[in-house]
Amino acid sequence: MDRQGFVGQLRTAVETFAATYVPTAQRWCVALSGGPDSLALTSVAALVLPTTALIVDHGLQPDSADVAETARRQAISVGCVDASVVRVSVGNEGGPEAAARAARYAALSAYRDGPVLLGHTLDDQAETVLLGLGRGSGARSIAGMRPHDVPWCRPLLGVRRAVTHAACQELGLTAWQDPHNTDRRFTRARLRLDVLPLLEDVLGGGVAEALARTAASLREDTELLDSLAAQALPGVRAEAGLLAPALAALPAPVRRRVIRGWLLAGGATGLTDKQIRGVDALVTGWRGQGGVAVGSSLRDERLIAGRREGILTMWREPVGDPAR
Repeated sequence: MDRQGFVGQLRTAVETFAATYVPTAQRWCVALSGGPDSLALTSVAALVLPTTALIVDHGLQPDSADVAETARRQAISVGCVDASVVRVSVGNEGGPEAAARAARYAALSAYRDGPVLLGHTLDDQAETVLLGLGRGSGARSIAGMRPHDVPWCRPLLGVRRAVTHAACQELGLTAWQDPHNTDRRFTRARLRLDVLPLLEDVLGGGVAEALARTAASLREDTELLDSLAAQALPGVRAEAGLLAPALAALPAPVRRRVIRGWLLAGGATGLTDKQIRGVDALVTGWRGQGGVAVGSSLRDERLIAGRREGILTMWREPVGDPAR
């Protein structure tokens, strides 16, 4: 154990994060589930700045209301200036984990009063990198979670999960243990319980830290390429879309980021590396092929990216209609 204790380690992490990313913040919110990560974070955050706890009740478990109320009372007991329970309705789009996450972030965004601290740890980051590797969605997905992605703040990304658990014990707090975290029906639970321990055993330890370092390195590269793409965009933009010959002159990583940003600005959602490369082929491998369908923000329509007279353009079609 560090000589300053587990709570001291967390407080140092939070104070360092605040000084680096949100130095002018006068107050903040913490997303509190009642679990050990968010409970330890809430306790420490309340020592640093006036803190409001937001507890999202997904209603997915029979005792969710009791768990939420217990978390609310704990937040007040550790010094939060306010604590509220927000009840949400979880859909089914993208699977149960994705749907719950979407509902949670929407609620936190709607009710927040200042930056929102999230209890993601280094272990969560390692799991996220493995998920990205499995999806094969390119460097962006392997780059993991950003420490600061306004308004979301993750001050514990450099802290192991064991430290937050030990901090709760040090504070005399009983944290809720989410049964979903040990339910192997969920991909992240299987990564946590089976895959990471096996990798640690086979590779001799230090895997979680190595994955987190990989994510940090890739984020730096990705952010630089995103900056270069933003600089390149004015030179390839046309009134109706993007100029294919000008795009072709760009380095491939920059070109694909320009295309990605253009698609997102046009209403694309859930973009995959395969889709982006498909649109890129309209520039680099043009032979008169049809458009590429990508996810749309409108459920009853799909978004098509195609090439017409040397220009990449987008249009929408009702779901079920063939691409033109």
